[in-house]
Amino acid sequence: MPDTQAPAQEATLSKGAFTQVPIEIIVAVGRARPLVRDLLRLQRDSVLPLDRRIEDPVELYVGERLIARGILEELEGDQAGQMAVRLTEVADLSNGL
Repeated sequence: MPDTQAPAQEATLSKGAFTQVPIEIIVAVGRARPLVRDLLRLQRDSVLPLDRRIEDPVELYVGERLIARGILEELEGDQAGQMAVRLTEVADLSNGL
């Protein structure tokens, strides 16, 4: 008689192991679209305007997929000066990335 529980157990084990893999999240504060001639003129202390305002949310990406939005914050205590993101919207990731 075949073991029908083995595939289910393997799937559970592989999902559990997979959740331990670190993943890189990119936090995008905005995009700049300068002309090439303006890009070539950039130097120290140049200002590069972005397509977002200070109060606009930042976007979090895994690869090309938008997974969340949030606001930038500064951590306190031992980590003072460290930036963090407080999430305000999270995509439904139940079907994977």
